[in-house]
Amino acid sequence: MSVVTPLANALTHSFTSTEFDECRVFQTTPWRLISAILGVVCLLLMATLGILIESVIKPFSKTGPTKGLQEDSDCCSCPEKWIGYQCSCYFISNQRKTWAESRNSCASQNSSLLWLKNRDELDFLKSKPRYYWIGLSYNETRGAWVWEDGSALSRDLFSISQLSNPKNCISYRQSGETLSEKCEAKNRYICQQQPI
Repeated sequence: MSVVTPLANALTHSFTSTEFDECRVFQTTPWRLISAILGVVCLLLMATLGILIESVIKPFSKTGPTKGLQEDSDCCSCPEKWIGYQCSCYFISNQRKTWAESRNSCASQNSSLLWLKNRDELDFLKSKPRYYWIGLSYNETRGAWVWEDGSALSRDLFSISQLSNPKNCISYRQSGETLSEKCEAKNRYICQQQPI
């Protein structure tokens, strides 16, 4: 009696077509499963990346006024395309204009260039990475920097030394920087009006 080992039996056994297919499917099934799982993981990662990229790029690609701030509907009702914040309405322009053109553009919308009365209002600009014209100019008659509404600049808002050249106009950035620039330079601007 001869002892046939399973290996010898497998080598001498001729597989039928069906047995061979079953054997092949059995051998590749784990790889197919792993491939399918990795494919699904890749698709999920690509979808997540797409959503993240869109959420980062979308705020920077808007052509109209910025809507990044939450509208404060409890306190005020602002015109369309304006943003409500601390009971005032703001229009943030993406157009670049001279200081005088910016002031005129705001006036045509029954508003004025942004004026800041206290440090709390500076929080409004924290999400804005650019320089914006504000309604601060030098009044030669009074010999002082004044806001569009004629009120004097509060000394705790800006360092007066930063506002060195009275012939220039002032732009402001969220980091607290003021920039004394030629009034003919072109910047974005922010209009402010009291709520309706």
